[in-house]
Amino acid sequence: MAESQENKDRREDLIKKYQTHKDDTGSTEVQIAILTKKVSDLTKHLKDHKKDFDSRRGLLMMVGKRRRLLNYLRKTEEEKYTKLIADLGLKK
Repeated sequence: MAESQENKDRREDLIKKYQTHKDDTGSTEVQIAILTKKVSDLTKHLKDHKKDFDSRRGLLMMVGKRRRLLNYLRKTEEEKYTKLIADLGLKK
């Protein structure tokens, strides 16, 4: 499925905001920010489409991946973890 131009722009904005250096597109912080955006979009979709179980499974997989990335960031760089949690408005 092709991404719309609006989604690409949002993704690029997230990358620019959370990148650690000029060419950074895949650092832990960037991945977590992108997953958080996807999770919020998919949550909105599932509120309207309650029986979309395939998307629900995808949502649960994304939440699990984000949790693993957050655990890794917390173990390696505690300061970045706390800053990112506060910035994205996540719990824990």
